[in-house]
Amino acid sequence: MNNDDAETFTQERYQTHLDEKVARFSALLCGHYTAALETFASAPDGFRMRAEFRIWHDAEGAHYAMTHAGQKTPYVIRAFPIGTPLIGSLMAPLLRAINASPTLAKRLFGVEFLTTLSGEALVTLLYHRRLDSQWQLAADKLQSDLGILLIGRSRKQVCVLERNYVTERLEVGNRSLDYRQVESGFTQPNAKINQKMLAWADACCRDNRGDLLELYCGNGNFTVALAGNFRRVLATEISKVATACAKHNLLHNGVHNVELVRMSSEDITQAIDRVRAFRRLENIDLDSYAFSTLLVDPPRAGLDPATLALATRFERIIYISCNPTTLMDNLETLALTHRIVKAAVFDQFPWTEHLEVGLLLERRDRVGGS
Repeated sequence: MNNDDAETFTQERYQTHLDEKVARFSALLCGHYTAALETFASAPDGFRMRAEFRIWHDAEGAHYAMTHAGQKTPYVIRAFPIGTPLIGSLMAPLLRAINASPTLAKRLFGVEFLTTLSGEALVTLLYHRRLDSQWQLAADKLQSDLGILLIGRSRKQVCVLERNYVTERLEVGNRSLDYRQVESGFTQPNAKINQKMLAWADACCRDNRGDLLELYCGNGNFTVALAGNFRRVLATEISKVATACAKHNLLHNGVHNVELVRMSSEDITQAIDRVRAFRRLENIDLDSYAFSTLLVDPPRAGLDPATLALATRFERIIYISCNPTTLMDNLETLALTHRIVKAAVFDQFPWTEHLEVGLLLERRDRVGGS
């Protein structure tokens, strides 16, 4: 797809593309769920909060560029319609400033943008050289001129001029929730779809009983939004950066019923099953939890066998997946004990073949179940 062709990103073409993706997933799921899927569509353009560009240098100067899969020669990017309007408004002046400054342009090979619905922008400049005081002076002026946050990175060097994060504000129902998003950490690429995903998951938890176990909690994206539906929450995440963000986000949003531990899903499964003890859980009494709901948002590989076995013991499972293929593999096991009661697709990745999926599953032997 040519990002320079704005006519590509029409509502009609987008809807056709989305309908095809949803139909393919519906066909995959039909052996487990035959009702209509709740479908949450994206805007056809201006939706992507993050962007990464290669910088290509030639006789005319530096250019934004990308490379097609399987090819080495990049092509120049002159517009990025799928990016947020804020990214679009920054691309040209940033590139002009780079081309006007030999200090900023020298051995620059990449630019990363991170923006928010709340209007903040963090730009990272990537270099194949060590950054010195001259670079910092030029970068300070660039940061001030453009009203952005700026970071410089080279091998084993990170220069943070002001701070390394932005704060996103998401509206979930009648609540405004603030999330710290760190430059090097994972964030959802489509914030408006993320808001719809959080609202859907929140509705799934309204009639909960017991406590919540959340695996792969990231920066607390779901944790902050859902914790108020439960008596207590135990949330786990393996990334140090994400765990630190999650702790901040919980505190900042006044969420006090969550215990957050930096552990893998495999380790927390072993701890719950008393296979082994973990120092990180020494102040947490697992026996005091009455877990009824499990929330998982795993990487593309899906759930490992041990975590999958743990999931089958929960009364209710909310499964968020960025890979329908591994989700279907996991469903072969989960369908033996659970049935799908709600299913939704969230178009986090318009114009690609990827879909984000949400399933609410309940145990077949649950009172009122079938």
